[in-house]
Amino acid sequence: MKFANVGNRSALLLDHGFVDVATASGGRFGPDVARLYESWAEFASWAAGLLADAPSATSVGVGQPGYVEGRVDHADLGLISPSPRQVFAVGLNYASHAAESGRSLPTVPAVFTKFSSCLAAPYVDVPLVQGRHDYEAELVVIIGRTARHVSAADAWSVVAGIACGQDFSERITQNASGGHFSLGKSFPNFGPIGPYLVTPDSVPNPDDLAISCTVNDEVRQNSRTSKMVFGVPALIEHLSGIVTLHPGDVIFTGTPEGVGNAMTPPGLLSAGDVVTTTIEGIGTIRQVIV
Repeated sequence: MKFANVGNRSALLLDHGFVDVATASGGRFGPDVARLYESWAEFASWAAGLLADAPSATSVGVGQPGYVEGRVDHADLGLISPSPRQVFAVGLNYASHAAESGRSLPTVPAVFTKFSSCLAAPYVDVPLVQGRHDYEAELVVIIGRTARHVSAADAWSVVAGIACGQDFSERITQNASGGHFSLGKSFPNFGPIGPYLVTPDSVPNPDDLAISCTVNDEVRQNSRTSKMVFGVPALIEHLSGIVTLHPGDVIFTGTPEGVGNAMTPPGLLSAGDVVTTTIEGIGTIRQVIV
């Protein structure tokens, strides 16, 4: 299932259009994307029934109240988790990225936060800031129910879905205060997510997905999420053992090797650059540096 924010309304995204959730459900579920996570299990069950009742994939949604035929314009795709209580991020979660950064591998997840005001829709302009502006392609996890002390074996059961993310970073601010990364990663639009949410059961193996990033069509990052030091189950077990995870919470799971700051000479971003992030089975997001 692909769940989308279309024009600031909850929607089920189809290959040939989309279904407006509030209209199709007769008001059982409202249009507000953020609030829908509070009843995610009930919504997911309803959506699965809607999709299963269609006689074929091409007929899904056709004739359904709230069905809109046609390709969704990129400009209409909004932030898939508009108001999370918590936004987690994980540093040095690929051995190759730790190596290119000249750092040792962490023995526990190196968790910091991106402040929620930096989160953005999947296709946005990112204002250039003074300093060293860098990119980091990441798999993003969105939590689907309140979770505390979740074992790694049960971790995927608390996940609403996964998405592409960019952990844009300004390296001088990031490293200016003793390794407290959060401010350097939280300038406006430094956390685009999308293009929509994909449920874990919609990809062949949510623990092993190809992830890549290009800058102006030059491939800079190309890896697989199975190469994480701490995979999604381990991260959820670790986080939920310390804090309560809430519906709609966002986890940026770390980036592979190939960041601009580690290149010789550095491949940092400048105005006019186009950054494209793609994850297998999920889709693509794109930002222009302005």
